[in-house]
Amino acid sequence: MFLQIDPGSGVPIYRQIMDGVRYAVAGGTLAAGDRLPSVRDLATTLGVNPTTIQKAYGELEHLAVIETRRGQGTFVAEAPPPVDAAEREAALVREVREWIVRAVEQGADLAAVEAAFRRAMREFEAKE
Repeated sequence: MFLQIDPGSGVPIYRQIMDGVRYAVAGGTLAAGDRLPSVRDLATTLGVNPTTIQKAYGELEHLAVIETRRGQGTFVAEAPPPVDAAEREAALVREVREWIVRAVEQGADLAAVEAAFRRAMREFEAKE
């Protein structure tokens, strides 16, 4: 599944769904013309209220990321707008902040969090 949500996150679920779809499109996991799961199917898969999915899909359609074709379903738009740099950075900061909160809740201090982040970056760079 290209989409994951974290109910414990401070980010509303509909926003997590929106971000997940947008980043899947931007990253090539979803391509123009790909069919998205129906509202009901995605709600069942993610274990959320269908109204939440409908809200996310409605916002994505308003942003021209997806399009609904009557009687056919919901699809990635043929020319979805790119995710701008400021939005991508804001999403990244949210995700890093959530990771920091989880680490601190597990007993790590900020120095240990920073050291772990730097180690992970070095390991990532070494594999590139």
